Amino acid sequence: MRITRRGLLKTALGLPLGAAFARYQALAAPSKDLLKITKIRALELKDRRTLIRVDTDAGISGYGECNTPGPAARSVIAAYNGAGRLPNLALIGKDPLAIQVHFHNMFYAYPQRRREIKVLGGIDMALWDLAGKILNQPVSRLLGGNFRDEILLYSHAPGGDYLSREQWRDRAQRLKSDPRGFKAFKVDIHHALGINMQQFTPSIGPAEARRIHQAYTLAREAFGDGIDIDVHCHCELDVPSAIKVAQAVEHINPLFFEDPLAPEWSESWMALRRATRLPIMTGENMELAEWAIPFLNHQAVDIFQPDIINSGGITGVKMIADLAARYRIPIALHNVSGLMLNMASQQLAAAVFNCPRIECAAGADKIPWAAKNPIVIRNGYMQVSTAPGLGVDLNHDYLKANRADNEPWWD
Repeated sequence: MRITRRGLLKTALGLPLGAAFARYQALAAPSKDLLKITKIRALELKDRRTLIRVDTDAGISGYGECNTPGPAARSVIAAYNGAGRLPNLALIGKDPLAIQVHFHNMFYAYPQRRREIKVLGGIDMALWDLAGKILNQPVSRLLGGNFRDEILLYSHAPGGDYLSREQWRDRAQRLKSDPRGFKAFKVDIHHALGINMQQFTPSIGPAEARRIHQAYTLAREAFGDGIDIDVHCHCELDVPSAIKVAQAVEHINPLFFEDPLAPEWSESWMALRRATRLPIMTGENMELAEWAIPFLNHQAVDIFQPDIINSGGITGVKMIADLAARYRIPIALHNVSGLMLNMASQQLAAAVFNCPRIECAAGADKIPWAAKNPIVIRNGYMQVSTAPGLGVDLNHDYLKANRADNEPWWD
C-alpha cells in the first residue's frame, strides 16, 4: 500500500472522523455543548517541565504537559486563543469534548511547527484528561478500550566509562537488581564515542567503530542474554557512520538501532536500510501523521517511537499508530518527561493494538507531582490505571512550592 500526500486527507486526517474515535464520539454525544472552556494556563516547575491546564465553567480541569518554558508556553496559548490572526479558531468558549475539531484547528488550520507543537500537544493531552473526568472514564476506554492492562517497559543505562569491564559489571548489576524489574535498556552511543549527547559527528572511522564494538560487547557480556539492549543515538550520525555502527553492534543482537540519522525523511534512511539487518527505530521528533508516510511507503524502518508531546498530542499519536497499523508496523512511545506524559503514554499504549511497549525512566513512579503517584511498575511492566482521565490527582501545594523562579501561579 502506498499513501501519497494527495491521499492524506482520506487517510491520516480522515482517521479521527471514522472508526478510530467512534467510541469516544458515542460516549461524548450526551454531554455535547454542556460545558465550555474558560481558560488555558501554563505552569513551569523547577525541574524545567511545564504543566498545561484547561479549565471549564463547571469547575473541572484537565492537565497535560510540555517541554517548553512557561513564558513561551503562555505566548503560544495566547496566539491560539485570540491574540493571533485567527481568533475564530480559539478554544476558549468552546465545548471541551470537541477534541477532533480542536486538534484540526490547532495543528492544521493554523500552521505551526517546532516550539508551538509541544505546547499544543500538551493542550491536546489536557483535553483528553478533561474528557475522561467529564465522562468518568479512563482515557484508554475513550480511545476504544484496552488491548492490554499492563505495558511492557524499557528504561535507560547511566553513563560513565563504557570501555571499562568493571564499570559495566557494576552498572549492569545495579540495573538488573532494580526492584521495578526492567528487562531492556537504552545504551547511549555518545558515551562509547566520548562525546556530548546530540553532538553532531561528521564521520567516524575505524578507531571509533572499534570503541563502539568494544563498548557494546562489554554491555552484552555484563547484561547477559536475558536483557535487551537498545543502541541509542540522537540523530548525530551521517550515513557511512551509521552503517559502521550497525556493523559494530550487530553481534549483540540489539532490540533496536534508534535514531542514527537526521529525523526527517530522506533517501539516507534507505541507504541504511539496505546495509543492515538490525531493527531500525525512529520517531521521537516526528511531527504529526504525514511525517510517517514516506517511511511507511519505503518500508525504511521497523518501528516508530512518537512522543505525545512532540508528535501531536494523544490525538496525533493515535493517528500515527493507526496509520502505521495499516502497514503492520508497531510503535513504541518515547517517554522521558513528567507524570502527565507517563500516564498519557500508558493510557494510549493500552488502547493501541500495535504498541507493545513504551519507554520509561527509572524514577517515573517517584515523580512527586501527585498526592499519590499513580504509576505502578512490577516485573518490567506498568499497570494501567482505571481512574477517570489520565488518573492523576495533582498535589497543588507541592506544585506551588516548586515553581520555576519568577513563575506566576497558574497564569
